[in-house]
Amino acid sequence: MLSFGKKKKPEIDLEQHELLENAHKRIKQKKRLFSHFVIFLVGSVFLVLINKILKYGETYDWFIWAILIWAFLFVIHAVNVFVTHRFMGQDWERAQREKLVALQKKRIAEIQKEIETDFPLSGINKKKDQ
Repeated sequence: MLSFGKKKKPEIDLEQHELLENAHKRIKQKKRLFSHFVIFLVGSVFLVLINKILKYGETYDWFIWAILIWAFLFVIHAVNVFVTHRFMGQDWERAQREKLVALQKKRIAEIQKEIETDFPLSGINKKKDQ
């Protein structure tokens, strides 16, 4: 059937949208980690070549320390992507958000109760009705 009007956009509910965003974010994290690894490998080879072939700082093998520090930073990056995300991932964020919303609702209820005791609405409404 031909339709010349506006095309209907597929409806995606909020939960599916959130899942897609989370998947997109995870893919980006893993892609950046892979890029970091490739740059680490190329950079390490480059540092060895500078020290050994070009004989820059030939008296001391400084490239070992540079590679070790860089490897440590890469391990921190990997831990952040694979380990920390499991403990502080989407479920943890959702639980924290719900906890904060509940605290805010509780505080609002307390303030409303305080206002109602100090300025009862029933007394105001009675004066308006009379």
